[in-house]
Amino acid sequence: MKADQQVRKGALSGLKVLDIATVFAGPMAATMLGDFGADVIKIEHPTKADSVRWHGASKDGVGLWWKIIGRNKRTITLYLGSPEGQEVFKQLVVDADVLIENFRPGTLERWGLSPEVLHEINPGLVIARVTGFGQFGPYSSRPGFGTLAEAMSGFAAITGEPDGPPTLPPFGLADGIAGLTAAYAIMVALHSKNETGKGQVIDLAIIEPILTVLGPQIITYDQLGELQPRLGNRSNNNAPRNTYKTKDGSWLAVSTSAQSVAVRVMELVGRPELTKEPWFASGSERAKHSDVLDDAVGSWIAARDRAEVMRAFEEADAAIAPIYDVRDIYADPQFEALGTITTVADEELGPVKMQNVLFRLSETPGEIRYAGTTQGHDTQEVMESLGYTAEQIQDLRDRGVL
Repeated sequence: MKADQQVRKGALSGLKVLDIATVFAGPMAATMLGDFGADVIKIEHPTKADSVRWHGASKDGVGLWWKIIGRNKRTITLYLGSPEGQEVFKQLVVDADVLIENFRPGTLERWGLSPEVLHEINPGLVIARVTGFGQFGPYSSRPGFGTLAEAMSGFAAITGEPDGPPTLPPFGLADGIAGLTAAYAIMVALHSKNETGKGQVIDLAIIEPILTVLGPQIITYDQLGELQPRLGNRSNNNAPRNTYKTKDGSWLAVSTSAQSVAVRVMELVGRPELTKEPWFASGSERAKHSDVLDDAVGSWIAARDRAEVMRAFEEADAAIAPIYDVRDIYADPQFEALGTITTVADEELGPVKMQNVLFRLSETPGEIRYAGTTQGHDTQEVMESLGYTAEQIQDLRDRGVL
């Protein structure tokens, strides 16, 4: 690794993380830790690398999503299915703080790398097991992907137009939520370790975090027997809430989650009499009259250009935002002020832009030190740190262990 790529002091400096997960949820959790200084060692099969390297768009044969998910990680290859690979892995575990894996339940056990075995080597190890359906139950052995969680959580059932089909997101929503949840779970377990000295096993099923962020559908069905319908861009909690097209062809989103904002919007669009209606006093009752409210707001917006609408809403202190695509995100002054998009040096592609660290800390801010590297980029360095000679490393390479 280049000198300027060494791990700098960060909030998680000194934390050693072994990432043997693939694709999104588990690796994303490791990325979040690496962004704040953890030494993340990404371990991949010698001939079957993490498929995220080729998922989605690529340039000159280089996967672009990997540049994000693989950032701030040292990458090595290691065949965990071989006795020699298992021995190397156990040596890595000795001083590790966190292990993140997402194999089907029973895989680590079959390799002789069960949590019990690993905790004998390192009692303080936090082991995050991220799977589609969890470590037990009738579905635990099934292959699990975020798409299945988006279907089974109820997300797809409530997404889409009222007369249209259930709709899946066009990106890894459930995986992303699970990845962030896993990072949080790891930090909780590490805090516990600080108190007890003991590591523990985190069993995270991808079907669960997305279910949590979907809101009160469970308790609503339990107490009222109600199912949340598909409403398109509307909400059953407040109105007006929708997307509206301007005279010059732009789309804008309006939200009135606060009662005072709803009043200001109706006054702005010239329909203050609607605010006197008995049903206007609560969001859920306003939602029952969405047709009336959407007509009032939509017709007013449709008669004006985007700039005029935005200016009027801002002057009225009413909530509105343009519907952006990535070009707009690049040009937006708020994203620019926050540094949401940053430029990262890359050995393969040169300077690349990507989303910055997820949040800002005042004393120990995170940092993207480098983008995702080539497969096995740091194998030699890591193996040498374990005491292997150049001859031993080459022998393991020749036998397919590395």
